Amino acid sequence: MDTVALAVTDGMLHFELSLAYEVFGSAPDAVSVPWYDVAVCGPDAVQVGRFRLEPDHGLDRLRHADTVIVPGWVDVDVDPPADLVDAVRAAHEAGARVASLCTGAFVLAAAGLLDGRRATTHWAHTEALAARFPEVEVDPDVLYVDNGSVLTSAGKAAAMDLCLHLVRLDHGSSIANVVARRLVVPPHRDGGQAQFVTTPVPAPDNHPLAGLFPWVMERLDQPLTVEDLARQARMSSRHLGRHFRATTGTTPLQWLLTQRIRRAQELLETGDDSVDAIATATGMGTATTLRRHFNRTVGVPPDTYRRTFRSRPRGIS
Repeated sequence: MDTVALAVTDGMLHFELSLAYEVFGSAPDAVSVPWYDVAVCGPDAVQVGRFRLEPDHGLDRLRHADTVIVPGWVDVDVDPPADLVDAVRAAHEAGARVASLCTGAFVLAAAGLLDGRRATTHWAHTEALAARFPEVEVDPDVLYVDNGSVLTSAGKAAAMDLCLHLVRLDHGSSIANVVARRLVVPPHRDGGQAQFVTTPVPAPDNHPLAGLFPWVMERLDQPLTVEDLARQARMSSRHLGRHFRATTGTTPLQWLLTQRIRRAQELLETGDDSVDAIATATGMGTATTLRRHFNRTVGVPPDTYRRTFRSRPRGIS
């Protein structure tokens, strides 16, 4: 069982702390794999928003964790507490995977974990992060950044995206999707998706693309084009593109490719079909095409991805 340590101190944002605890604190009923052992670590009692919180352990416990989560904190104009910075650095040096949510990136940057690395934080604070830590390559236009042992996310909803991404890395897409369904949130948004969407997502009953998304998901094995999607949505291709950009932050073709890759991941994790068969089932046409897009998107070839997940004990009852 992996240990997830939540690093807390005075001034932490309670939303990010709560969502991390919700994701890692208890497994959904349908999940039968060993779940995470969560430890809340901090110096004595801490003030989190309007609440007083009694941590389970001191900050020294961070270096014994497999994953350390640093939630956002309020006052980014001052240096984060030295004991927190030192504990996060020591945890990473001991081999922990360290992830920040929202403005928790300032703690990771102060610990030197982001030097020479690409990172993000809430879009309202990216300029401040870049100015204070010039060695960090700050990307203001993404939801989260995965550097392997160091991960950063933007704010609020993007923090949930990063937590689900960690579950997906540890247990696979199927289980991450179960967790997302329990929390009633989207099962996957790519880290590279834009933080800021100029038009809010409409309510489900008047969402212009609400009927299109499930229609596409049932036809991923077909060679769909933008014109096909526009025809089904009863709008022009240009109008469709505007709605996609406003709703998802990306283009119709990029969104479609993402869904095909995610379906391929699930098939690789849960079945024994060949890469050629999976390419056909996901509308990618050939194994060569699937391998090219899969490797570029996921970072490893399909066969390597399958071996990695087959070596991990996982399952859904």
